[in-house]
Amino acid sequence: MDLDGSQQDPEMKENPPVYVGREVDIKKSERMTAVVHEREVVIFYHKGEYHAMDIRCYHSGGPLHLGDIEDFDGRPCIVCPWHKYKITLATGEGLYQSINPKDPSAKPKWCSKGIKQRIHRVTVDNGNIYVTLSTDPFKCDSDFYATGNFKVIKSSS
Repeated sequence: MDLDGSQQDPEMKENPPVYVGREVDIKKSERMTAVVHEREVVIFYHKGEYHAMDIRCYHSGGPLHLGDIEDFDGRPCIVCPWHKYKITLATGEGLYQSINPKDPSAKPKWCSKGIKQRIHRVTVDNGNIYVTLSTDPFKCDSDFYATGNFKVIKSSS
């Protein structure tokens, strides 16, 4: 409880939003990197929407901030520059193309591997961009590369 007797949201207490930059700057570059509570993230601005996720690809730790954004089956995805894994910006799902081997005339279709990349919340307030880390309790494959010795953002010290 706070001094005024009100209850504080426990999620906000443990994981407050962190200022990462100005809206005008990310709109120009369409992406930026940041460290939020010691976790490296990449923030994308694509088609008028903001998206944030762990900076390293869930598959093999590729640098997602260097990847291209492409649409697959109507879903904008970041394509990992190392192995071309496709990750939806909105949900963190890994996408792949599937075909029925018993039907030679079948066309490949896009399928989901499920959520593989941890997605974080982006908010804009008065021209400032803030990222709040995900507190979803499930284990995400990208968590492995978000901790330990896989840092890509160089510290200024």
